[in-house]
Amino acid sequence: MMAELLPSPRVLIVEDDPLTREFFEQSVLGCTALTLAASVGSVQAALDWLAQHTLDVLLTDLGLPDGSGLAVIRQARRLHPSCEPLVISMFGDDDNVLASIEAGALGYIHKDSAMDDVARTILDMRAGASPISPMIARRLLTRFQDGPRSVAAPGEAAPVLTEPSTKLPGTPPLSPREHEVLTLIARGYSYAEIARLQAVSVHTVQSHIKKLYNKLSVSSKTEAVFEATRLGILER
Repeated sequence: MMAELLPSPRVLIVEDDPLTREFFEQSVLGCTALTLAASVGSVQAALDWLAQHTLDVLLTDLGLPDGSGLAVIRQARRLHPSCEPLVISMFGDDDNVLASIEAGALGYIHKDSAMDDVARTILDMRAGASPISPMIARRLLTRFQDGPRSVAAPGEAAPVLTEPSTKLPGTPPLSPREHEVLTLIARGYSYAEIARLQAVSVHTVQSHIKKLYNKLSVSSKTEAVFEATRLGILER
C-alpha cells in the first residue's frame, strides 16, 4: 500500500511592494514542496483572508500602508496557532525583527535573498530550525534578561508592558539530555541536526523537547530559550 502524501505547507504572503511581492510569490511557486495560498498587499486584506482560510506559513512585511505586519502575525497566531510566521526584512532592520519575534514570528527572510534561499528558509523552519542570526538571538536574550519591554514597528503604538513571569523554586530540573537538546536549540540547530549530533531519531528529539516544554511551561523554542536563560539553566 502506498504511503499517504502529506499536503505541502500553505503560504500566505503579505507585502505591499508589487515587485517584492511577485519575487516572493515566484519563490514559493518555484518550490514543489510549498503551496502559495494567497498573496495580499495590506493589513486589512490579510486579516480578511485569515478569517476565512487556514495556512501553515505566513510571510509578512512590517511596514504596510494601513498598519503594521505585527497585527497580522498576532492574528495569524491567534486564529491558527500552528501557523509559523516569518518576517520579510531588510538588512539593518534589527529593531523591527526583534519586535516581530516578540509578537510571535519565528524568524525572518531578507528582501534581497535568492529565490532558492527563500524556499529553503521556509522548509528549514518547517523542519524545526529558527531562521534568526546569532546577533539577533543574543539581542533577544539580553532584552529578555534586562526586564519586560516591547518594541513597536512603524505605525503601531507600543503595547502595555507586563511584569515578567515568575517560577516557583520547585520547577522540575531538566535531564542532562534535555539540557543538551535545549542548548542546541538555542544555537539554532534543527530537529534533524540535533538528532544527527546525538545519534538518535528525530522522534526521540521531539520527545525530549516536549518534556522540557512541559517543565518550563512554554510552547515554543523561543519561549523555551528565554525562560531557561531567565532561570539560569542556559547561560547568555
